[in-house]
Formats: sequence, C-alpha cells, structure tokens
Amino acid sequence: MASKNLVSCGKVLKPHGLKGELCIALYADSPFFLDSLGRLYLQKEGQKPRPFRLLSWRPHQNKVLVFFENIIGRDQAEEWRGAEVLVREKDLPPKDEGEVYLYELLDCRVYLPDGGFLGVLKDVQVHSGSEVWVIITDNEEEVLFPANEEFVEDVDLTQKRIVINPPEGLLDIYLNQVISTI
Repeated sequence: MASKNLVSCGKVLKPHGLKGELCIALYADSPFFLDSLGRLYLQKEGQKPRPFRLLSWRPHQNKVLVFFENIIGRDQAEEWRGAEVLVREKDLPPKDEGEVYLYELLDCRVYLPDGGFLGVLKDVQVHSGSEVWVIITDNEEEVLFPANEEFVEDVDLTQKRIVINPPEGLLDIYLNQVISTI
C-alpha cells in the first residue's frame, strides 16, 4: 500500500498498441468496479503515486486495457510498465457480508488449528485467479500458502487473526523447526 488511503488494485504489465493504452492485471474479482471510478493512481517503485483520470477500460484476456488522460502514445505508456495501480480506499465498492478486501489481510497473525503460531501475512499475490499468501515466520522464513477456501478456517479482521489448515506436507517444505504454540 502506497499510503494510508491508497490501496493497490493492480499492476501495469505493458503498453498495448500505439495510442497509450495500458494492459493491467487487476487484483479484483471483477473489473466492473472501474465503472464507478473517475481516477486511479499509478506509482513507480520508489516514487509518489500520481493521479490519472480514467477515460475508458475494456476486458482483454483476463486483464484490462485502460486509457488514462495524459498518457498519449506508446512511449508515454511504456514509462508506466511495472507501475502499481492504486485506488483511494473510500472509492472501493461496498463489501458483501463475509467479503474481505485482500489488503485487509495484511499483517494478520496466522495460526494453525491447534493454536500454533505460524507467522504474519505480509503479502497477497494473485496468479491466474488463485491467491497465494506470503506468510513470514518469526525466523524470517517465507511460507507460500494457497489461500483456497478449504484451507482457511477463520478470518477475524478485528483481532487481525487468521486460522489456516494447510494441506498435508506443505509446511514441511518450508519449515525446519516445530511451530511454537501460543
């Protein structure tokens, strides 16, 4: 997240065509939330986010193609390759009951069903429609967890606590020690 009120919602993959259109991978279930937005922010690594008026968007091969005001031509579009796409938190659509935005999961403490503390959820990656949680243990070991519904037992955002039941053998791949009980 770039700042307190901006939330990452995608990443610029590359320019598309010659007119300044950008190909973006969105982290949302559906791109239709873009219909209600007048502006998005683009942020290059190490720089402040910059607002852009959203002129149009269209779906394209599980991604979206976007035209922004003031990005004209392929050369200007190329400058934004790899940029994070951000939206103001207050501009996000309301959630359905039981729904969670991915950014809300960050920094939650992750536990196993027996109460053992695994680590802290530090990143959520979306690959081909599947969520992968990056959990960092107290020993700074990284655990990549497939966040399928069948493996997530409980999410309590008020307590910043998640209980997971990983597939058999998954933790053996990542961890060399026994999980501590808290």
